[in-house]
Amino acid sequence: MLNRRHLRIKVLQALYAYFQGDEDSIKKTENELMQAVDRIYDLYLYLLLSFGELKDIAEHRIEENKKKIRPTEEDLNPNRKFVDSVIIQTLQDSYSLREASEDRSVNWIGDEHHEMFRKIYLQMREGETWFAHMNNESTDFEEDKNFMINLFKAEIANSPLIYHFFEEKSIHWLDDIDLACQMAIKSIKAMDEGEKFVAMPLYKDKEDEQEFIRTLLRKTISMDSENLKLIDELTDNWELERIAKMDILLLKMAITELQVFKSIPKKVTLNEYIEISKFYSTPKSHGFINGILDKAVDRLVKEGKISKLGRGLMD
Repeated sequence: MLNRRHLRIKVLQALYAYFQGDEDSIKKTENELMQAVDRIYDLYLYLLLSFGELKDIAEHRIEENKKKIRPTEEDLNPNRKFVDSVIIQTLQDSYSLREASEDRSVNWIGDEHHEMFRKIYLQMREGETWFAHMNNESTDFEEDKNFMINLFKAEIANSPLIYHFFEEKSIHWLDDIDLACQMAIKSIKAMDEGEKFVAMPLYKDKEDEQEFIRTLLRKTISMDSENLKLIDELTDNWELERIAKMDILLLKMAITELQVFKSIPKKVTLNEYIEISKFYSTPKSHGFINGILDKAVDRLVKEGKISKLGRGLMD
């Protein structure tokens, strides 16, 4: 499920588009943000459904090999350890996964997708993970689970073909793949032998998290002028035009969050935006942002604009 850092990143992307574009509709930006967050769940479903696609390719190959004019012993008596996987069968039998996929029209139907998984399957068979699993005689549930997790990491999560498919669907999905992969792995790890599979929810607390991103988006926009004025005053040795636009946007979001969200500890806000800057701005941005935010906190505390509810939240 989504974590707060990823929610902040999605708001960052929405705000960047808002401030860079000609569109000044906050409502439209908010709707696009909510849709972008919601579609992360599609990624998660696509990844889980990929196991069934690979199984279908493997079964088709087994049946085709049996039809050879001169089949080998291996063709007639194939190793069915992969296609008989309890993990894959549990995913395919899952009403929860099937219902979510149908509701959101997520599937791998089509010749193009079939060919993609055929290529992934052939590559998968050449890997050490496949060889080690298929050539041991263990039928243990946990061993099967570990194999599927390792296979997912090696051949699905890192597949250039799947990456290309997701990139074609949405350019923003490339920022979401890691999170969706983590969700898929966590879901498989949580599977118990003999138990039905239930797809995890996107949000830990849907109402609370959606309110967080809506408020962060709207308040950062409405407080833009005062935040920009504060940043300008705190960077007296810099002209705003010389500061990376992403740095300014991260500072605006952090300064907004410090003042608006009274239940989020000050240290959490500072650490989150410093960490995000390491991936979404320049190599030296995290040090710059850290320094400006320290000054901002001192100023805002003295002015009584930061107040936290609860012991230890000002730390």
